[in-house]
Amino acid sequence: MKNGKGFTLIELLLVIAIIGILTTFLMANFLGAKARARDAQRKSDLRQLQSAFEQYRADQGQYPTAAQVSCGGSLTFNGATYMQKIPCDPLNNPQFKYTYVTNGPAFTTYTLIVCLENINDSQKDTSNNANYCTGGTTNWSYTLNNP
Repeated sequence: MKNGKGFTLIELLLVIAIIGILTTFLMANFLGAKARARDAQRKSDLRQLQSAFEQYRADQGQYPTAAQVSCGGSLTFNGATYMQKIPCDPLNNPQFKYTYVTNGPAFTTYTLIVCLENINDSQKDTSNNANYCTGGTTNWSYTLNNP
């Protein structure tokens, strides 16, 4: 005698499989969103550094030396503070560190480089800077130069 109440084993397995598939898609999207958020923070940090460097140059006539720029430190000179705390990478991972390179003996130009997690970022460098970022599937360079 079948009373028709309840679910069959096949129906239950089918529902569990569908929930599992949906969960997988949602988790993959969520993890990608976190990487994109960290990349947005990295790009924002570089723009803040760029602004501080331009203020420094306006006052001092040159950009700061690489020795003056270290993660967690401050950018000061002769009592003037240009950046209270120099930002560090959101992951604090050497693979994604911020790199500051001064060009020329008179510190008249600079390059700021960071590695982005999202290799599909629309603002990434056209050609990956392999000196700082491995490229490929793990990260890709993003560069700002002095204006």
